[in-house]
Amino acid sequence: MFRQLLRTANERLRLFLSERGRRARVIRDSLRRQRGRIEPSSRFVSGFRHAYFESEARGLELLKEWLSPEQFAQYDAKSYFEVTGCHSGKRYRICHGTSMNIYELDGAGRPRVGLCFVPKGYLVSGDVMLAQKIALETDERRALTVANRFFSCFDYSSY
Repeated sequence: MFRQLLRTANERLRLFLSERGRRARVIRDSLRRQRGRIEPSSRFVSGFRHAYFESEARGLELLKEWLSPEQFAQYDAKSYFEVTGCHSGKRYRICHGTSMNIYELDGAGRPRVGLCFVPKGYLVSGDVMLAQKIALETDERRALTVANRFFSCFDYSSY
């Protein structure tokens, strides 16, 4: 009796795992066929890294064209720049990066809370920071409604 239950349980487990494996292969194959997907093995193809760094450089050049002279000097010196929200007048610091790179500043200019919102799609850091800058300066309320908040643990002595 016990052996029969054990065989039945083993058979059901084998069927369950084979079905899950089949579903995993279907998902893997569908992901491989997505447009615009960068194949992980292509990073070893000659020219891939060159094209990536070229895109990164173009994104940063576009960002620098949109920055005010004060923001440009700040970004050039410290790899971040500050913007003022259009609705509340609060100041935000946008650090170099593509996510978790925005900080709401207190009255003394120290980071209070971190914000994370990014445009859809794969973009280089310059393009992401430019989109974040435009969003905060033109439609701060909407940007804050989609933003995820996180605790800011900065070392204030370096700022």
